[in-house]
Amino acid sequence: MMFPTQTGYDRAITVFSPEGKLYQVDYAEKAVNRAPPAIGIKVKDGIVLLAEKKVTRLMEPDSIEKIFVIDEHIGAVMCGLYGDARVLISRAREEAQANRLSFGESISTLLLTKRLCDYIQLFTQNAGVRPFGVILIIGGVDEDSSLNLYITHPSGAFYGYKAVAVGERSDSIKEFLEEKYNPNLSIDETISLGIKCLKIEKKEKLKLGTIEIGVIYRKEKKFKKFTPEEVSGLLKKLKVE
Repeated sequence: MMFPTQTGYDRAITVFSPEGKLYQVDYAEKAVNRAPPAIGIKVKDGIVLLAEKKVTRLMEPDSIEKIFVIDEHIGAVMCGLYGDARVLISRAREEAQANRLSFGESISTLLLTKRLCDYIQLFTQNAGVRPFGVILIIGGVDEDSSLNLYITHPSGAFYGYKAVAVGERSDSIKEFLEEKYNPNLSIDETISLGIKCLKIEKKEKLKLGTIEIGVIYRKEKKFKKFTPEEVSGLLKKLKVE
């Protein structure tokens, strides 16, 4: 009987394959690629985070949360396993609170992302654990009014972006963003662009209860997550069908 070449190398997170891979990390990334898309877009006036939720007919849409407040100036959108995301969001909030208590100031987006990814990386090198099957897109505005947008990776790595998408259809969405992205877009124009991204290659029509939107405002240095009613009003205002 023939076995896949990775047999023996994917049974523990601490074992490298001959190609230098940790297969459990690859599998975690595949869990993200099967989830509805999440998008982050940075423009001159702020950062827009968008997410699509998979909601069944009998499910309460409000019971699923994909965009989270980490601190008053930092927000995140998740893509992947919801339980894993909740653990990481709790960890991120603790890091933000600890920084305020220790130093009397808000944590920078970069430092928060670094500390969170240090924690994520521990789950790639210890026996008896598995990597987190989730990617977070983290956006924030710092004390110097600089805007920062990062994504975490199940390996513990992180990367900075101007605009990024993860999850289902993300390759097509990123191609669309490369063509349409403009750092001088207004916040409303950026939200409209994000909604168009969520529609790409989607077989069904987008439903109101399946969309979440959050915005980090540069001038106010605040993160705001829109309520379902505010999302509805915003889509009507922008004439997004």
